[in-house]
Amino acid sequence: MTSTAFTKQAGIEVPLICGAMYPCSNPELVAAVSEAGGIGIVQPISLTYVHGHEFREGLRLIKRLTGKPIGMNALIEASSRTYHERMVRWVDVALEEGVRFFVTSLGNPKWVVEKAHAVGGIVYHDVTERKWADKGLAAGVDGLIAVNRRAGGHAGPKDVEELWKELGGLGVPLICAGGVGDEAHFVEALRIGYAGVQMGTRFIATPECKASEIYKQAIVKAHADDIVLSERITGVPVAVINTPYIQRMGLRAGPIARWMLRGRRRKRWMRSIYALKSLFQLKHASLDESGSKDFWQAGKSVDGIAAIEPAGAIVRRFAEAADRALGR
Repeated sequence: MTSTAFTKQAGIEVPLICGAMYPCSNPELVAAVSEAGGIGIVQPISLTYVHGHEFREGLRLIKRLTGKPIGMNALIEASSRTYHERMVRWVDVALEEGVRFFVTSLGNPKWVVEKAHAVGGIVYHDVTERKWADKGLAAGVDGLIAVNRRAGGHAGPKDVEELWKELGGLGVPLICAGGVGDEAHFVEALRIGYAGVQMGTRFIATPECKASEIYKQAIVKAHADDIVLSERITGVPVAVINTPYIQRMGLRAGPIARWMLRGRRRKRWMRSIYALKSLFQLKHASLDESGSKDFWQAGKSVDGIAAIEPAGAIVRRFAEAADRALGR
């Protein structure tokens, strides 16, 4: 199948990452993507808080479902000492259980790099622009995940080609994250020069994902214009489907929240408040089959999603399309 610098580093067959998603990264989904030749990424809070697995046992469950490589997402912003200590333990456990691919986000990844490199692991770092890429590279990361403006979750400000021009010459593999929901966009990203693609929204609309059926159908029915950015989830813009609930809630943070987010110390408190609230809301909304809690994250890749399909079939179809188009 399609080979790139990223697939060689990660030891996989298809240059396709199932990005870590709170609350949608359950063991069955992570394993299905890896088993098909891509790589699924464990989101620790999703694994433990949403899907109820003790962390080590959750990893072992995934390993029973697939013998192929998996990764782990380390959200490393030190919002509290307790959270940082928990993330350090999770990284240590993941390494003990044989995980060798890590995706770091929101902070200085140096400590993760040091731990991973000590046992032959690799670290890719989420970035939205050059200054964050430079900091990641200074910390020793092995690759960069370029998050563009069409991404779900915390979208960046730039489009696919802008980010490639800004980051493509930095000497490490670059992954395109955002806006890829069909084979055409996957092939286009590889043709531009990206070493791989990270997808999240496309993999929510799969049987393996434990999200509610009504959430999956909302993704299938949505168009790019239905995706809006809300500040009311984490304090910075997050891509969500523009449902009646979102319309009632509003997209902008309130005046007190905006004031708190402008201060260096106050910002941490406000983000912690947002995080605690959204962890609960997003968990229950993603699992609720009634549709009354229509609080659903998704990116503009919804444009390319026309059906709920098995995760493995998606990976294989994308790989075949790339092989045909690129002649590899």
